[in-house]
Amino acid sequence: MPSRKKIRVLVVEDSLVVRELLCHIISQDDRLELAAAVASAEEALDILEKVKPDVISLDIRLPGMNGLQATLEIMATRPTPIVVVAADVDGDELNIAMNALKAGALTVVEKPVGITNEAYQAMAENLCRQIVIMSDVRVLKQARRRGFNFSSDSQPEADDVFETPLQAPKAPLRKKGAPVILGIAASTGGPSAVSQLLTGLGRNFPLPVLLIQHMTDSFLPGFVSWLGETTPFRSCFAQENEKPLPGSLYLPPANTHLEVRGGLLTLNRGPMVSGQRPSGTVLFNSMAADYGSHAIGVILTGMGDDGAEGLLAMRRAGSYTLAEDRSTAVVYGMPQAAEKIGAVRSLLPLDVIAARIHDLIKEPSAGARS
Repeated sequence: MPSRKKIRVLVVEDSLVVRELLCHIISQDDRLELAAAVASAEEALDILEKVKPDVISLDIRLPGMNGLQATLEIMATRPTPIVVVAADVDGDELNIAMNALKAGALTVVEKPVGITNEAYQAMAENLCRQIVIMSDVRVLKQARRRGFNFSSDSQPEADDVFETPLQAPKAPLRKKGAPVILGIAASTGGPSAVSQLLTGLGRNFPLPVLLIQHMTDSFLPGFVSWLGETTPFRSCFAQENEKPLPGSLYLPPANTHLEVRGGLLTLNRGPMVSGQRPSGTVLFNSMAADYGSHAIGVILTGMGDDGAEGLLAMRRAGSYTLAEDRSTAVVYGMPQAAEKIGAVRSLLPLDVIAARIHDLIKEPSAGARS
């Protein structure tokens, strides 16, 4: 059997020491091949068409054009999967990294430390793993944009909605009612998708929102701050026994499950579920038990199957469940896993999920059909 063609990687990094480290890491992985290594975004753009990389490893703070501007240019000229490599996990660098994700980059990883550091091996393996994963993602050309307002006022068309039959429930369905809480789970490709969905939900959203986003622990505080600055929601870490409020977004602290019991948020460090802590399934299971038909659950882009079993529990409890359609998901793993087990009531492109949620809030009976 012929071996798989190696994945060609273009490294864009201004530090010579770090650039050589990245080149070393890539050269040590049998799946990868170094296509080129340059010190600036301008150099990368000059050779992009000639080199034709499968993936770009992109630094954020570069001389001249920064990582965000480079992402915009790459996605407008020769769309290529981009893995953002960032050193600092707060301040301007993280904001640039998150906005690069919103502009078309696929994921952000920590810049590896030196070979003698005990964390080196894990960080190097994670970088290579993300490069391999992202090489399979199909990216589309995007027009150059000056701003990043992805709000969606569009209403879903009939052809955009895919209703799926419910498998025979193990427990009787509860009486439908107006939703009072929204839960979201996302992983790879999630920061951009979450930002777009929250922006589409708009100001004065009448429900509290609980979010599980799989992310490197060190990036999480900056991500929470970024969502608070770039979406209409007050974004914060959940506190034990806190009552979730409308128009607020709650995320669990790093490496912690988020649940809701008796209408209050709870945190714990229980076992991983689907290899994740926090887990979307843990959150959704608690929402099914606590709110029954008075909740909405959403699974967005992501690898693996986290959230699927929990979303099924929500649907069996009478909640309205949605998942991002293959047509817009960066990685269709989590939505597909939920779809396969009958957990998803509606599959929707990302840009119409917010409108559907607003419809459900205004007319809860729209979710009563099974």
